[in-house]
Amino acid sequence: MPLRFIFALACTLAVVIPSWAAEPEAPAAQRINAAGTIPSVPAPAEFFTGRVRIDPVYAANADINASGGLVTFEPGARSNWHTHPKGQYLVVTSGVGRVQEWGQPVHVIRPGDVVWCPPGVKHWHGAAPTTAMTHMAVTGTVDGKNVNWLGKVSDEQYLGR
Repeated sequence: MPLRFIFALACTLAVVIPSWAAEPEAPAAQRINAAGTIPSVPAPAEFFTGRVRIDPVYAANADINASGGLVTFEPGARSNWHTHPKGQYLVVTSGVGRVQEWGQPVHVIRPGDVVWCPPGVKHWHGAAPTTAMTHMAVTGTVDGKNVNWLGKVSDEQYLGR
């Protein structure tokens, strides 16, 4: 074969073969964050009413732009009103809780329930009056920020009055 033909064929194949057909890069190795290696922290009183504990699970990073944490609300405890720039999933793992979107009724949530809080939607969540509640929060991040805190939830709002 003439050298010119081989060069032309090589140039043609470089254009025709899509980049996804190239040899894949080796994936990163799995990583295990051992339970108990990140300490629990009390939730800041300026953003919560009552006793609330946060157990960070993972931070947003270059691989996934969302953070995760277990949040435990003692009976009657709740978050302030707030929004999320990229939204948030709440997966109730134990107890009985409450959640409310601004202008909507209070909803009771139980283990196995999954709540989607869309970006920019004003809401709060917390425990029922007599029962603690824990949920896994998976929260999207924009420019390092995952929440916009607003005012306290009044007792009347919390009780659905």
